[in-house]
Amino acid sequence: MAQADLPLDIKLMTLATRGLVGVFAVLCLGVIGTWIARHPAWNLRTISVHGEVTHQNAVGLRAQLATQMRRTLDGSFITVDLQQVRALFESVPWVRSAKVQREFPNRLRVTLEEHQAVAWWGASGSGQLVNRLGEVFEASPDEGDGLPELAGPAEQSTQVWGLYQMLSVELARLQMGLVRLELNERGSWSAELDNGVHMELGRGTPEDIQARARGFTSTLGQLTQRYPGALQSVDLRYSNGYAVRVRGVTTLTGADLQAPAPTPTR
Repeated sequence: MAQADLPLDIKLMTLATRGLVGVFAVLCLGVIGTWIARHPAWNLRTISVHGEVTHQNAVGLRAQLATQMRRTLDGSFITVDLQQVRALFESVPWVRSAKVQREFPNRLRVTLEEHQAVAWWGASGSGQLVNRLGEVFEASPDEGDGLPELAGPAEQSTQVWGLYQMLSVELARLQMGLVRLELNERGSWSAELDNGVHMELGRGTPEDIQARARGFTSTLGQLTQRYPGALQSVDLRYSNGYAVRVRGVTTLTGADLQAPAPTPTR
């Protein structure tokens, strides 16, 4: 009997049977796949840590992540969520980024990149540091006494770090070191030097501040030679010059300074 001659109910039963067979085949494949994924041969046995581990080691990581790791790694080599493992390692102090890869048949390879601290964010010992990319992170360095201090709105930390580097190069011409750079809420910059000198840098872009600092460092040599160690403060908030205060004398450099000068003292 041809298919077209079959009664409608027979056709429907045939289609239903084929559908059930298809569903059964899919379920069987799912069961087999689950069995394979959960087979003891795929149990995750080792996590190897590589990369920058100056501030971390395998023992320390296990101690810090023991509870979270048991919860996160509750699965096999095949089913473990690599993003969760990555986030777990990146929650550890000093770890900037983690790359997690599967290694057949039952290993995970974690490659760490650590923060490289270049400055304190805020006051020394604040618990917040700045890395070489200008990012703020929380950690406590083993030796942080030699780090400079940077301060300002957290979202502008990269800009503060960038200006610090530019100013350090300029001030090195006078053999001066920069120990603190701050951007206040009004957008005005100030700095402290390693010889105790306070600098008012004014407002503007980092390029504006650098240009004013270059004008200062390129013309101050004679004064520092004449009065070695006497410099007390510097004011660069002028459009065509700057003011300095030294012990025993106050001088203004530049004609017709456009900003209000500080009250001079002798």
